[in-house]
Amino acid sequence: MEMKETEIEKVVRQVLQSMMSDQEQERNQRDFNIPKISRVAMLTGVEHYEIQEYPIPQLGEEDILVKVEGCGICGTDAHEFKGDPFGLIPVVLGHEGTGEIVKMGRRVKADSAGKPLHVGDKVVSCMIFKDNPDITMFDLNKQNVGGADVYGLLPDDSIHLNGWFADYIVLRKGSTVFNVSDLDLYSRILIEPCAVLVHAVERGKTTGILKFNSRVVVQGCGPIGLICIAVLRTMGIEHIVAVDGEQKRLDFAKEMGAERAVNFKDFHGTEELSEGLKAAFDGKLADFGFQCTGSPIAHGNIYKFIRNGGGLCELGFFINGGDAKINPHFDICAKEITIVGSWVYTLRDYATTFDFLKRAKGIGLPLEKLITHTFPLERINEGHRTNLAMEGLKIAIVNM
Repeated sequence: MEMKETEIEKVVRQVLQSMMSDQEQERNQRDFNIPKISRVAMLTGVEHYEIQEYPIPQLGEEDILVKVEGCGICGTDAHEFKGDPFGLIPVVLGHEGTGEIVKMGRRVKADSAGKPLHVGDKVVSCMIFKDNPDITMFDLNKQNVGGADVYGLLPDDSIHLNGWFADYIVLRKGSTVFNVSDLDLYSRILIEPCAVLVHAVERGKTTGILKFNSRVVVQGCGPIGLICIAVLRTMGIEHIVAVDGEQKRLDFAKEMGAERAVNFKDFHGTEELSEGLKAAFDGKLADFGFQCTGSPIAHGNIYKFIRNGGGLCELGFFINGGDAKINPHFDICAKEITIVGSWVYTLRDYATTFDFLKRAKGIGLPLEKLITHTFPLERINEGHRTNLAMEGLKIAIVNM
């Protein structure tokens, strides 16, 4: 039976109205399940968080409300917890976070890579760029995002839900956000620190020295150094020697892909340590080094581990750790070492990290074992003290 054009339009209109009604009912139901207040861990003084409650605000058209599932404790958080070097107190910290979208502004359609976003998707945030048009997902200049604002390092304001150490966080207009629903919770918590190392290795590659068959020394086997080893291993680099003073961390470095390990406590002085490193590389110095500690002494030492014409990436100094003592003639000029620095990441590196995490899991690297301790939000002070005591590797606040 043929339908007239006006009748077809009527049917289509009824179907669309029905769909809109269902969406509205679903939205109202979700809103009904969202509490009116959210807990936050507010750092109110040195080494002291208080659990405070604030109302969940109305969202703007481009805002996203995320229910926090977990957030790692970063070295930056540790510095702020210990002494407020950034002058942010009172502040809600936490920038290695992830969670589930529970509500979105009507103009939110896709993430920063163009992937669709829906209520229920798992997400991470990167930076808040506001009015900086030079930083884009596919910026050919690969601009470092270090100058942008970061959730978890924002001064307190009328919204208060500014960091991931909370039950909910409001991601605002101008924020980067990525749909990572295909990754498990621990992988999502590790995205931010892993992006730091993806960027560092990319910086190392710009020297033209870091290659498949390179001999690479990684100095410092905290979370940063261990992830560095994993990134190198996923690239196919086989000859990696880890250097640290804690045997447990050196043992774990081998699980993450290091071929051999050197404990600097077994040697007396830099020259003897350098000989120990040569022995680990079968009589040769490293082609390339990654300096992953915040120690000026360690920075001064690593030049002795690298061959003439080799390369170095320094990434350990996320804050001012003091001056390092080197001899420019012997350490740089005479050896003709190529040095690059690395700090934070680019947006492109952030997206590359998702593939790195999948590749690492595919070849059996136990990245999830980096998270050694988890604490609920109400025990965040204990979590930070555990981190400062170096009783584990990566400490995380988990709300599940």
